[in-house]
Amino acid sequence: VQLQASGGGLVQAGGSLRLSCEASGFSFREARMAWYRQSPDNLRELIGWIDSAGSTQLSDTVKDRFTLSRDNAKNTIYLQMSRLNLGDSAMYYCAYGNYFGQGTQVTVSS
Repeated sequence: VQLQASGGGLVQAGGSLRLSCEASGFSFREARMAWYRQSPDNLRELIGWIDSAGSTQLSDTVKDRFTLSRDNAKNTIYLQMSRLNLGDSAMYYCAYGNYFGQGTQVTVSS
């Protein structure tokens, strides 16, 4: 299983970013995929997941600002983030079951 997250970076508060995660090594089309994040002072937090049918579930913290999507033809999931705030700064990871990618850093500046 390989999970390659990308799209992180530095963004001003109120801005947007789209993260991508390209997967390989398993049956992506049938997989439920998830996004997590972790900042230095916090435990890893589940942001949300998307199942094989495209149904999504997002945490209360982000559900009004973030959306999940997937492109099965590209074996990729996406996390569209808008109205970012300082609290969103973290390393973001995509996951399949107990497998985690290497993460992509999101830093929100004031």
